[in-house]
Amino acid sequence: MCLPQLTRLTFRQVDSNSKSNSNSNKHRKMASNNSNNIVDLRSDTVSQPTPEMRARMASAVVGDDVYGEDPTLAELEAKTAAIFGKEAGLFVPSGTMGNLLAVMVHCSRRGSEAIVGDLSHIFLYEQGGSAHLAGVQLAQLRNLPDGTFSLEELRHKIRQYEDCHEPVTSLVVVENTHNMCGGKVLPLSYLDELVSLVRDSGLGVVRIGLHMDGARVFNAAAALGVSVERIARGFDSVSVCLSKSLSAPVGSVLVGSKKFIAEAHRLRKALGGGMRQAGILAAAGLVALDEVVPLLAADHERTKRIANSIDQLHSPNVVVDLATVQSNILLIQIKQPKLTAGQFAERLAVIEPEELLAGVTGSNGAGIVLKASARNWEFMRLVLYHQVDDEQVELAIKKLSYVIKQYDARWP
Repeated sequence: MCLPQLTRLTFRQVDSNSKSNSNSNKHRKMASNNSNNIVDLRSDTVSQPTPEMRARMASAVVGDDVYGEDPTLAELEAKTAAIFGKEAGLFVPSGTMGNLLAVMVHCSRRGSEAIVGDLSHIFLYEQGGSAHLAGVQLAQLRNLPDGTFSLEELRHKIRQYEDCHEPVTSLVVVENTHNMCGGKVLPLSYLDELVSLVRDSGLGVVRIGLHMDGARVFNAAAALGVSVERIARGFDSVSVCLSKSLSAPVGSVLVGSKKFIAEAHRLRKALGGGMRQAGILAAAGLVALDEVVPLLAADHERTKRIANSIDQLHSPNVVVDLATVQSNILLIQIKQPKLTAGQFAERLAVIEPEELLAGVTGSNGAGIVLKASARNWEFMRLVLYHQVDDEQVELAIKKLSYVIKQYDARWP
């Protein structure tokens, strides 16, 4: 992906009769043993609500939010908006809905165009909702390894109302941190330049909106040591996820001006996003903002610890780029052409008898199952979150080191 030398979403063919598949099938039962030590790093979406969240949810004061009568939900929306320096907020069931609402409000004319990165979540993993549901075309710019795209290319990509043959560019979207570029944090200087370019009165007569897909924007703030308000300065809207690195069970909050949120609120109802006693969910979000956000830097440190351990192996087959590890996402690049990321992930999820004899176990003497994300990309992804503590990090390092050394023995 955004790692150097990787092609755009290149997929490898996997031989279903390969030796690695047969081996993993042979030992698959060993991975289902309940006594095994399971370290799940597939995504921060597998994070669990904290005990404080569960307690606050159980005691939350609620009402019917469709009538505007849920005080806990109103508190979450107002608090989130204030943190970002925006006028209002709107709770939505998912980040996908938050992004779609932003597109629908900013691009109110069907047939409008929004400009996005070619590796952005809104383009790759939201089922084409902008076109399918909003009637908005997504024009792509090539994402660079740091998660940005060329501002010069953006300037040339913008299309205005004067030419009746073309759609009208009504929105520009960035993602921060950038998932498919390995959790990259967009530089503040870049964001400032982007805002300045889009606000340039010379671009045309139609105002262009700026939206930030900030599913993990609190991670960006932790990495930079600045507030999310500073990061979102100049942006018309931001969608922030509560159920990824912040550990809440459900939901995102879309923030922007009062006028923007009023329109998003109306459209949310059309998308089936109107909720009743949603304060039960909002209560967990309030805890996330107060108690989990301050801990995100520790997730970043643990991510770098795993990256360092892999780098120190000096493997010719499996590598990381330490300089690019910036937040809670780690991309592990597969250099061996006979090995796919899917096969690597599958091997990590099973326990072979030999590794138990080699001491690849937890303190309980049981084996280690490491769950990782791989969709036959040329890399495997690990994502850390609140519940991944130092002990689990050490288990992950032990398993990764053993399996990588196995590959290095096979392909020296």
